Amino acid sequence: MDILKETIGIIRSVLNIGIPFDRDVQLLGNLPEFDSQAVVALITTLEEQLGIFIEDDEITAEVFETVGTLVDFLEQKM
Repeated sequence: MDILKETIGIIRSVLNIGIPFDRDVQLLGNLPEFDSQAVVALITTLEEQLGIFIEDDEITAEVFETVGTLVDFLEQKM
């Protein structure tokens, strides 16, 4: 499984946007679509599709800073 590709697909689906994504794309503060409701929807979708559980205390701004920081976090969870 290519976790980067999978994560980008999930982000695009949840945010309903088709802009190009790579590891360096800033999420928090950069994408107007990436608000608190989108974070909750993204977490739920990631948990369902990747078969993981994200604890409330693991949800930090650092995890959602960029696509790369999110992917690194998800790789640790898997």
